[in-house]
Amino acid sequence: MATSHQSCIDACNACADACDRCAIACLQEPQPKLMARCVALDIDCAQACRLAAGYMARGSALDSAACAFCAMVCLECAKECDQHAMDHCQACADACRACARECAAMAQRPARPETAAGTHSHH
Repeated sequence: MATSHQSCIDACNACADACDRCAIACLQEPQPKLMARCVALDIDCAQACRLAAGYMARGSALDSAACAFCAMVCLECAKECDQHAMDHCQACADACRACARECAAMAQRPARPETAAGTHSHH
């Protein structure tokens, strides 16, 4: 089931890793305070990517919603990283845009509540 989403899962994992690397590198910049928004978005984005990857890997009926959210966070993070010339920010922005493209495509797919086992018993 999850294999059809593998390219999106891979993009999410690659983006999460790029965000982690960017956050750490930002903290080592000469003036890390100036990078505070970038670090915060890196952390948010890495978490959103790992969330979406997990939903897809599990074949969750809500994977398209997780991907829609992930795409939004990725674009926000890319916008911030684009404002900084450092290699780690540029690499992160590229990974974010690639992930946003994959996730946006996944998000177009309709939610499939009927395939979630026992959906109706948990409210």
